Amino acid sequence: MRTIALIPARYAATRFPGKLMSLLGGKTVIRRSYESAVATQLFEDVIVVTDSDIIFNEITACGGKAMMSLKEHACGSDRIAEAAERLSPVDLIVNVQGDEPFVERAPLEKLLAVFSEPGGESVDLVSLMHRIDRPEQIDNPNCVKVVVDQNRKALLFSRSRIPFPRDNSDLIYFRHIGVYAFRLQALIEFYHSPETPLEKAERIECLRYLEMGKNIKMVEIPGMGIGIDTPQDLMAAEQYLAKN
Repeated sequence: MRTIALIPARYAATRFPGKLMSLLGGKTVIRRSYESAVATQLFEDVIVVTDSDIIFNEITACGGKAMMSLKEHACGSDRIAEAAERLSPVDLIVNVQGDEPFVERAPLEKLLAVFSEPGGESVDLVSLMHRIDRPEQIDNPNCVKVVVDQNRKALLFSRSRIPFPRDNSDLIYFRHIGVYAFRLQALIEFYHSPETPLEKAERIECLRYLEMGKNIKMVEIPGMGIGIDTPQDLMAAEQYLAKN
């Protein structure tokens, strides 16, 4: 199967505008994310898809591949779906977030392997999660939580505390990591469907897939470095980079 990675890169992030062009260890966040995806050697192509001339020039100046979006998009899936329709046919598309500069080969291999497992033919998309070990993250709206069934199929995503511990204080909480692998058809159907009520309320794009009835399989991993959502995350990432 032909597999490519697309990296949606919006310049005007709501919580941290311009974060992708912030320096992290002497390189921009978006360049680190791009180079990390290329270094996995899992993809026939890695392309940054952006609305910004600044980001486009940053990637192409270092020899990377980038595409400009043709119109405005509310979420990363819409942005890469538009790009996918303009590319030659592909089977699987991995959405590597532009603010995930520490992405590694192992979790992405696990992500892609799901499609080849027994029952994998019924999976529309696969995403990553890890156990939350810092209690303060459970109620942090910047930390998206996911609830899964016994087969690791996603039941719900939320910025709120889910599940709610009404009678059980020993629950395990999972943080959703916004890295996805899509079958092309699922991505295109998403793109041509309107925003759904839960998606609008929470601003979590994978809720549209659930509301459309898509089968989302989650893969648990120990962690994947630090995603850059806030200036505080960038400082933590600097510390992480210095130690690793």
